[in-house]
Amino acid sequence: MSHRIFAPGLIAALFFSGCAVGPDYSRPEATLPEGYRAVTPDAATAAINPEWWRLFGDEELDRLVELTFANNQNLVAAAARMEAAEAAAREAGADYFPTVDLSASSVRARTSGTTASGEMTGPVVASNHRAALVVGYELDLWGRIRRQNEAARAQALSSRFARDALVLSLAGMVTTEYLTIRMLDAELDAAMDNLASWLRTERIMRTRFEEGLSSELDWKQSVVAHAAAHAQWVELRRQRELSENRLGLLTGQPGLVIAAAHAHEQPGERNEGRNGERNQEFFRNIPLPPIPPLGLPSSLLEARPDVRQAEENLIAANAYIGVAKAAYFPMIGLTGFLGSESAELSKLFSSPARIWSYGASLAMPIFDAGRTGARVDQASAVQQEALANYRMTVQTAFTEVRDALVNLDYYKRAVDALEAQVNAARDSERLAMARYEEGYSSFLEPLDSRRTLASAELSLLAAHRNHLSAAVELFKALGGGWRQEQTGEANDSALPDADKEG
Repeated sequence: MSHRIFAPGLIAALFFSGCAVGPDYSRPEATLPEGYRAVTPDAATAAINPEWWRLFGDEELDRLVELTFANNQNLVAAAARMEAAEAAAREAGADYFPTVDLSASSVRARTSGTTASGEMTGPVVASNHRAALVVGYELDLWGRIRRQNEAARAQALSSRFARDALVLSLAGMVTTEYLTIRMLDAELDAAMDNLASWLRTERIMRTRFEEGLSSELDWKQSVVAHAAAHAQWVELRRQRELSENRLGLLTGQPGLVIAAAHAHEQPGERNEGRNGERNQEFFRNIPLPPIPPLGLPSSLLEARPDVRQAEENLIAANAYIGVAKAAYFPMIGLTGFLGSESAELSKLFSSPARIWSYGASLAMPIFDAGRTGARVDQASAVQQEALANYRMTVQTAFTEVRDALVNLDYYKRAVDALEAQVNAARDSERLAMARYEEGYSSFLEPLDSRRTLASAELSLLAAHRNHLSAAVELFKALGGGWRQEQTGEANDSALPDADKEG
């Protein structure tokens, strides 16, 4: 077929390719302040490693995050959705080009001899062989195909950012769950110290009662305290095993077992010393992330994959308005074929057997009872919903950053206060026991002092855990951290303040 057949149509397509009905996308105002107000004045300006969980310096945590990325089934499903969306975008892109199909047939048929023409000619048995290339092309005069491609590309990017958001969320959940296990290790160690101490006290009080040096009430009170400490130890073990189960689900390794930082002896096995401080050092020595610098721009939130995903959803919804509006205008198509047709197969490719055809078609709605208008209204409403979701996502992201900064600051203050409380409670317990042994007070004083100390130690461990969890939430809220070029300042240290404090 001559190239002159489709030349006019292709020229027209190129001429009108810049035209597209429907609104062009422009990023909406997010109604946010231009910068963050830092919670503390001594803000650092360090860049954050995208693999932020490695800043905690724990090889077991690094291994668990890698297991999660390799085996978590939600992540596998998200990757599959991303591949499907990218394939749909490639499919939409194919509409820019003409379709070329090969059509071939070979038919032998007998006509009826009883029809009007058959009574004159009699029945006829004939063969027909046909082969042709069929070409079709839609002129995208109103931008329907262009808008469809815009929407498909945005949906593919949205799917990719959804996967990235899941990666960030999973890393945060695994890190938080692992820190919870380590916190429970520390609590179990402290509970074991407390339990061993109460066991020794119970034995001493029983001996003193049997020797007539103290009342039966003092002995029974020590028995009650020992039993309560044992129940607390059992509850902590239960919580740790459940936390392991959750971590196993996240990593795609059901039955996962996390070795304790220190062995958890059975009740009664530990004899001397406050060795629970060993696990508490785990929390004290972990470096914390730097606080974002003063005036860090709100545009930093663009690094968050959920914000990017919400914007791509808005872009897609905006493009679908153009797709719907294009139905108001005529759809123009170019068609043609070039081939051969012959009654004898041997003559199919001879010159007399050549056939061809080309033409144009136009289809335009005249009356559709308002269907097109309803579809435009639907697309516009979906776009308004996507716009609201985008703005809400940005506002939520900004709030999460502020919340994480507040938590990081005040949990640190709580840790400092509780450390002072624990030190004072230890002194108080020692003095109360000395007063009781010298006969200056009843057993209630050392009993209350020890309970106060145990409660303060657990509160301190919980504050350490909350402080680290706030650090994890800050990493997540900032989309995994920030880069030096975003802060406008350079700093060679990855964790300058944390290293000094740790």
